Amino acid sequence: MAAEVVVVGSCMTDLVSLTTRLPKAGETVLGHKFFVGFGGKGANQCVQSARLGAKTSLICKVGKDSFGNDYVDNLKKNGISTGQNVIVIVPGANLLLNSEDLKRASDVICKAKVVVCQLEITPAVSLEALKMARASGVKTLFNPAPALPDLDPQFYTYSDIFCCNETEAEILTGIPVGNLEDAEKVGRMLLERGCKLVIVTLGAEGCMMISGDETIPKHVPAGKVRAVDTTGAGDSFVGALAFYLAYYPQLSMEEMIRKSNCVASVSVQAPGTQSSYPYRKDLPQDLF
Repeated sequence: MAAEVVVVGSCMTDLVSLTTRLPKAGETVLGHKFFVGFGGKGANQCVQSARLGAKTSLICKVGKDSFGNDYVDNLKKNGISTGQNVIVIVPGANLLLNSEDLKRASDVICKAKVVVCQLEITPAVSLEALKMARASGVKTLFNPAPALPDLDPQFYTYSDIFCCNETEAEILTGIPVGNLEDAEKVGRMLLERGCKLVIVTLGAEGCMMISGDETIPKHVPAGKVRAVDTTGAGDSFVGALAFYLAYYPQLSMEEMIRKSNCVASVSVQAPGTQSSYPYRKDLPQDLF
């Protein structure tokens, strides 16, 4: 069965130390806990989508070391198709994902319902994946993170949905986002560059949706929760949105965003990145 959600992106291993405060310059402080977790924007988004029930594939590269081996095991445990491994013995394996790899995975990309890309791999490879998807009529969801001030203009035109947070929006447009009006302003600027729909995520304030089809932008608030660790919340949101785009296309975009906000708000209530991502069975069933 073909994957409905395909993510082209990164895998990272998180080495996390917990302390009561950050050290000052030149200071050493004692940490009270250390753990190793699984992260990377691409893998995070793919895992969240898979935990909601999506049939997923991740196109990525990992190193031939314990981090890489453990990561492949983690993907398999989350029900993500890894296929034949192409493993390179270098630390920065993410940056070695290339055009030839995409060509080998073209069948997976072209049969998807949604393809998701970010910028933790070589930008040109992400752009090529978006172009491949668009050429096959596959919906494209692009998360420009980490943001580049000189982002190739083609990213805007090949993104059906362009989803960024306040910091990324400022880097891309030069406009600081401090309120809903600012979010609307940067959203309209990004639309002018060729996007069909822009979502600016605003943390605890939810999201602002700006569409070329509608004159009035929509603020979709998030529920109030007690945040424990916000790491990876944006990826949880993107992964959830990809799930809804693939499996509930009849929903309005506003409703998809509202449901994705709910999923992401659960992720911030536990420590860690992927370890905090909820499974479908643990969420209110009215989300499905």
